[in-house]
Amino acid sequence: MTQAARNGGRGVLIAADKFKGSLTAVQVAERIAAGLREVVPTAAIESLPVADGGDGTVDAAVAAGFARREARVTGPTGREVTAAFALRGETAVVEMAEASGLQRLPDGVRAPLTASTYGSGELLRAALDAGARTIVFGVGGSATTDGGAGMLTALGARFLDAGGKPVGPGGGGLARLAHADLSGLDTRLSSVGLVLASDVDNPLTGPTGAAAVYGPQKGASAADVAVLDAALGRYAAVLADAAGLRGAALASAAGAGAAGGIGYGALLLGARFRPGIAVMLDVLGFSSALERASLVITGEGSLDAQTLHGKAPAGVAAAARAAGRRVVAVCGRLALSPADLRAAGISHAYPLTDLEPDPARCIAQAGPLLQRTAARLATAHLS
Repeated sequence: MTQAARNGGRGVLIAADKFKGSLTAVQVAERIAAGLREVVPTAAIESLPVADGGDGTVDAAVAAGFARREARVTGPTGREVTAAFALRGETAVVEMAEASGLQRLPDGVRAPLTASTYGSGELLRAALDAGARTIVFGVGGSATTDGGAGMLTALGARFLDAGGKPVGPGGGGLARLAHADLSGLDTRLSSVGLVLASDVDNPLTGPTGAAAVYGPQKGASAADVAVLDAALGRYAAVLADAAGLRGAALASAAGAGAAGGIGYGALLLGARFRPGIAVMLDVLGFSSALERASLVITGEGSLDAQTLHGKAPAGVAAAARAAGRRVVAVCGRLALSPADLRAAGISHAYPLTDLEPDPARCIAQAGPLLQRTAARLATAHLS
């Protein structure tokens, strides 16, 4: 039994996401715990690093007790990389960014028209080979805009041009797509529970689609965005022929545009879309940890308007508030009003910029600043 449990639910639960660009979710939890113990050495603290399905999701699962597994897969530009997934029993957590994320681009050079999700398909296949019967597929942080075509190819699908040859990699290659053959898809997929975990509910194409909204983040120019959106439209039309009405309807379904459209590919495989943080809280055992706590500390690098739309701190706060727990937050930067915070279920927020206003120094010194911030929080809420 943990100290928090012996204290009858009077413990502190740290359930924060990463501070992107400076600290992982595990490092955030370590710094917060250290700061709390400076003020209250006997505090009953439990750490549960969280993620919303994007980068850091596998690390969060491993911190919660999943085993880390690795596989050599194809990176977004074709170079082989080592990617990880998490496994516990027959449940796997697969993070597409591990194989196809921006951090996998050689030297960080963007490839908006040719980056492929092939490695993500290989990573899903590795999870199947490891015996997974339920796969949580976290998508986000992608370098790709190929609608999941690369992923589906790695799983046995074929995408051909008018001459019967495979189309080129990436969203740009889909402009020449004439025929899709899904008959060779890995048969194990039909008996696996696949969950698409994402904080993005955009459709595949159009002004709020994968290319228009997220393409520029991946290096796409205005001309590239137009090419990619048209190519994804062609892709959906061809898949409508291959998969029937289901293929056509899924292009406008919530989550289809997630991570460069890989959400569409996952939905074609029969995935069930759920908000990423809700899925991860279930997988990580948040509800049982919550029973042992009276105060929950959440947070991420920037608490802003995006936080309120499915990001990890909002999900943590909503679940904690529903259980009657107090919630406070830490962050690098705070761009929400006190009213916004209260509406989200967060009573107080402690930004690192209160201690270091300069953004560059704040990022560079995030660890020590977060520890000092946690000590301030402890003085206000625990002592």
